[in-house]
Amino acid sequence: MYIKKMDISFGYFLRQVGSNPVLLVTVLLTTGVILVNGWTDAPNAIATCVTTRCMRADPAIVMAAVCNFLGILLMTMFSPKVAYTIRSMVDFGENREALIALCAAMIAIVTWATAAWKFGIPTSESHALIAGLSGSALAISGGLDGINWDAWMKVVWGLLLTTMISFGLGYVVAKSVQTIFAASDRRKSNSAFRKAQIFSSAMAAFMHGAQDGQKFMAVFLFGIALSQNQDVTSFDITQCWWLLVFCALVMGLGTSMGGKKIIKSVGRDMVALKPYQGFSADIVSSLGLLLSSIFGLPVSTTHTKTVAIMGVGVAKRASSVHKGVVLEMLMAWLFTFPGCGLIAYLMTLLFTKVFA
Repeated sequence: MYIKKMDISFGYFLRQVGSNPVLLVTVLLTTGVILVNGWTDAPNAIATCVTTRCMRADPAIVMAAVCNFLGILLMTMFSPKVAYTIRSMVDFGENREALIALCAAMIAIVTWATAAWKFGIPTSESHALIAGLSGSALAISGGLDGINWDAWMKVVWGLLLTTMISFGLGYVVAKSVQTIFAASDRRKSNSAFRKAQIFSSAMAAFMHGAQDGQKFMAVFLFGIALSQNQDVTSFDITQCWWLLVFCALVMGLGTSMGGKKIIKSVGRDMVALKPYQGFSADIVSSLGLLLSSIFGLPVSTTHTKTVAIMGVGVAKRASSVHKGVVLEMLMAWLFTFPGCGLIAYLMTLLFTKVFA
């Protein structure tokens, strides 16, 4: 029987984890997904700042971790709509198999993201999360009834809008900066943009936390609700302070573990960026993420940032964008939905037969 409101206090959480082995496994898997998100997604926020030599990698990673924390905290208080979109995206049902399906989805996400990191491809954990949850929902429901298509359309709209905004504005902003500062002393303007880019990278890291922190907090609480057979729409994410801190710390740890490889792929291999270009890409991607968060559209921070870099690169000249690296990233995005979704689907079928 469902309860009216879900208890998400830290003490309650510890008691439930200690008494419920299935919940413990779910928590560990979800923690692994958050860690991998910091490992593969968070470095995108500071990639341009590091590769244009505005900051060294280690202090930039510390900055990203702090700004991720602030983004999770402040944006969740202001607008938790992204979390609620993720919460309502799928229906796993009400029985014990629902929690098993969520475990299978988390394993699929970690498997997919780790493989992408191994090859230095900045794949999107947001897309992997949506694909993994959807694949498991299809398996557990035996059809399309497990998918909330209204929420899924928000994903589609977010993907389309951030692509157009990030590429188009990236091009416009970079062109405008080129025109405005064409006659200025290059050394002075570069120095100014290096300082400005530290601020813009901090903004990008802040918005990464705002978007991705909410997504994975929602999944975390989703697991707690399913383990107790509670209504997944009953929790108020803004009241869960301990989880805000926990997600931020795990995400920061993941960034420190694997960030440098992704920084190289995004900030150096795709386009050889100058400080003004890095600044333009950071500002544009931050704006796209802010608008998406306000309207509750769960978008990919990786996708938003890399498309902005493409637009900035094309503003200089089309040949400055390394097409081989772009194609590699596009293929990773293209195959994430069916690939991760299929893994989650098959794992859910396997796990429910073995453990249900």
